[in-house]
Amino acid sequence: MEVHGVSLNEAMVLCSIGTDTVTAGTIIACTGMTSSHTSKTIRSAEEKGLLTRSLGENDKRQMYFTLTQKGKDCLASIKERGVEVPKWLAPMFARHE
Repeated sequence: MEVHGVSLNEAMVLCSIGTDTVTAGTIIACTGMTSSHTSKTIRSAEEKGLLTRSLGENDKRQMYFTLTQKGKDCLASIKERGVEVPKWLAPMFARHE
């Protein structure tokens, strides 16, 4: 939090989105967080201006998430400067290198 301005859960959400546009289900699958916790973390990251949400074109009920430039910069900083990550989470962070 002190170095990058995001919690570990927010960092995991940023990493799970990366350069893609993804659904909450994708974020849940990548992070292993519950739906409720994922929703709160997405909302927090959105309030910080790190990601945006958009409606699906074919299904207006489906939400998609994409990193903003601020989110991309934060993710790049995390990758560059690193973050102390528990061993069981390390594979997720390596996925977007």
